[in-house]
Amino acid sequence: MPKFLIQATYTSEGAKGLLKDGASSRRAAVDQVVTGLGGEVESMYFAFGESDTVIVVDFPDAVSMAAVSLAVKASGALQTRATPLLTLDEVDEATRREVTFRAPGR
Repeated sequence: MPKFLIQATYTSEGAKGLLKDGASSRRAAVDQVVTGLGGEVESMYFAFGESDTVIVVDFPDAVSMAAVSLAVKASGALQTRATPLLTLDEVDEATRREVTFRAPGR
């Protein structure tokens, strides 16, 4: 399954919800959403700095990740960034593919 790194920052309303419900409640909500689309949460951490939470998930496909991203952003409670994660084997396979590319202006 494709793996994604999700970095999220709470809005002020989202932070109020976190303070009210607690971190364990948020983890349960993440688990419910991800497993409901056939995925799995590998890890979830809370942080401070640019991101308030960092999550690694496996989804059946990129469309599932996009669906979650849209729903979460539409809530207004979080700003999120999702980054596809590649295995070493996937990158090795990519390096073996021939790509013809002309840089701009060359």
